[in-house]
Amino acid sequence: MTHTSSPTIQAVYDRLATVIDPELGIDIVSLGLIYDVSVSQVQTENGGEPRVHILMTLTTPGCPLAGVFDSMVKDALHGLCDLPPDEFATVELTFDPPWVPDMMSEEARAELEL
Repeated sequence: MTHTSSPTIQAVYDRLATVIDPELGIDIVSLGLIYDVSVSQVQTENGGEPRVHILMTLTTPGCPLAGVFDSMVKDALHGLCDLPPDEFATVELTFDPPWVPDMMSEEARAELEL
């Protein structure tokens, strides 16, 4: 089976915007937790397959939800291509630079009254 189409970066961001931070009740894109999204195509024995790499952070390094964000992000990407998200998506956590509230969208700051 050949996997020819890769999701677009915008399609990935649209899906990430559906992932709600359970503590703050705001999506992770509006919170400014997504630092970078890259989409590429790799050649495999099955033909070309998409790869999505998401570089993201958390509001604090000790965030108690760190373990659940990987699966929440990958669940949101389900259906973007004909592979399971575990096969085409990687989520990399970084704390460099550290997240600060200024990274949030104006709407998110208003919602949190910051």
